[in-house]
Amino acid sequence: MGVSGVGKTTIGKLLSQKTHIPFFDADDFHSEENIAKMRSGEALTDEDRSDWLHKLNTMLVKQLQQDSCILACSALKQSYRDTLSANCTSQIKFIHLFGSFEKISAQMKSRKDHFISPSLLQSQFDALENPVNAIHISIDQNTAVMVEAIHHQLFNKSEIGIIGLGVMGKSLCRNFAGHGFNISMYNRHLQGVEENVAVHFQQQYPELNKALPFDNIESFINSLQTPRKIIIMVNAGAATDDVIQKITPYLSAGDVVVDGGNTYFEDTERRQAAFSLQDVFFIGCGISGGEEGALMGPSLMPGGNKAGYEMVQPYLEAIAAKDHQQNPCCTYISEGGSGHFVKMIHNGIEYVEMQLLSEVYQVLRQNGKNPDAIAAVFEAWKKEGVDSYLLDITIDILKEKEGDKWLLDQIVDEAQSKGTGNWAAIEITKQHVPATLIATSLYARYESAYKDLRVALNALYPVLHNAESPIAVELLREAYELARIINHFQGFWVITEAFKNHGWQTNMSEIARIWTNGCIIRSDLMQELITVFNTTDNMLLSDLLHQRIGQLKPSLSKAVSYAIENEIAVPCLSEAINAFNAITTAQSPANLLQAQRDYFGAHTFQRYDTPGGKFFHHQWKKS
Repeated sequence: MGVSGVGKTTIGKLLSQKTHIPFFDADDFHSEENIAKMRSGEALTDEDRSDWLHKLNTMLVKQLQQDSCILACSALKQSYRDTLSANCTSQIKFIHLFGSFEKISAQMKSRKDHFISPSLLQSQFDALENPVNAIHISIDQNTAVMVEAIHHQLFNKSEIGIIGLGVMGKSLCRNFAGHGFNISMYNRHLQGVEENVAVHFQQQYPELNKALPFDNIESFINSLQTPRKIIIMVNAGAATDDVIQKITPYLSAGDVVVDGGNTYFEDTERRQAAFSLQDVFFIGCGISGGEEGALMGPSLMPGGNKAGYEMVQPYLEAIAAKDHQQNPCCTYISEGGSGHFVKMIHNGIEYVEMQLLSEVYQVLRQNGKNPDAIAAVFEAWKKEGVDSYLLDITIDILKEKEGDKWLLDQIVDEAQSKGTGNWAAIEITKQHVPATLIATSLYARYESAYKDLRVALNALYPVLHNAESPIAVELLREAYELARIINHFQGFWVITEAFKNHGWQTNMSEIARIWTNGCIIRSDLMQELITVFNTTDNMLLSDLLHQRIGQLKPSLSKAVSYAIENEIAVPCLSEAINAFNAITTAQSPANLLQAQRDYFGAHTFQRYDTPGGKFFHHQWKKS
């Protein structure tokens, strides 16, 4: 690509000869009307180019189904490039030839019988929008050198590099390579601990036969096409900072660094600010799906500078999971640390979903059902509109046996938590949003860790099961369904308020869409929320949900009452109905709270009989 006269056809044909890849000239696809217009010295409009660009795109899509190709095309604007690469974005690499007006003008004047007049060169320069994600080649060198430089970038250098070959990093490498991308892989070298990790990994899988393995950071970075695109897949915190410190001296303006770890969003913003000083783009990208998702197609939540995102967009969209419409489960979230913020709340919702299933399991277990019987209950529920990835894996877990014993019964009842759950609980407090279920699910994990204390206290206060009959399975399902709705309501509420407070722009329906596949919290409910959020950002106000919520509420109340009467701890089920009752109460007791605050601290209060935001203080204690 490049302005007319820059030498696209000449270089394209020479590159074709070197690579034996078929060559096409976009000029051959112009209509007679376009050719006549340019021959007369009149510049083409966007409308003139529209049919031409779509015709080229049709050719490219068809050609790329069977082979590679080289196309010489001006592709001056980003919108032109978008049209050219529609439905084949991940397979296209733009090579931008550039030079001075004077040199190109001279080349144009030396051409014979070409229909594009040299007088149009200025209009070409005026229209040119320099591509950010392209190989840039100066024409101030001979053609052989230019062709060799292009060939080296295309065939001897990788399109993208991945740092960190843990479980997720390895799966992403295989995913990228499986989609036909040339990749470089780096893992640190620790004598006697981590040696030749990248080399050994590359030798394990046939899809990595063209991947370049490294344990030297400088060699790794030099192996990448420019502008470089690097994805960091190491532990959040100090490990990420250590990698950034190592790669920074080798980066250049225009490079893109993507942090794919579970990073705290404020750390992402700190790093973005530091990288911006050297004009390097830093993208914080939440990745959900675990090992399997990273390999087969994760849900991706990138945030940061949009121009930087667009440079890695084709790669991320290619490896992402696909929704029901076969669109990638990847979308630009917003500026700053928004991508990692959304992933943090995703994990908070995930904590609650897991805890709710555990509580339902506990109730059914106390009712005398063994794991196989509970699995059968859950399998029946899948047909009742509560299907989800977490429900599926729970069924698998319940069925797993070692000999004649269920494996689940051999697992110690102590649950761990990582940073994202803690951060989510802290952040909901900062945002002043009562997303109480996320905090409750985190505290449930904390309580589980005190195993010795629980055992000792159980001996002092034995649990008494008072029920004469087990809970109705249908009632328990309805309770579970409403608790999940309240969980998602609170999670999306946090995102909505935080985005307002941070000045981030996004679409809740789009976030729900990218969570319909690839991620841990994908479910039938999430699919439904795409439509819900097209009309409201508040699920409880949705015309599509409010009637069902009203029907389910009695079941949640009854299920919690049953659990309390039988001394079964159901913290998230309980908090779900408490939170719902609180948010749907028009007249709360907070007037008494505010009066108490005014009594001991003169914090003032507002009055119903004096609207307009005026505050009052009362002398409560009479002297």
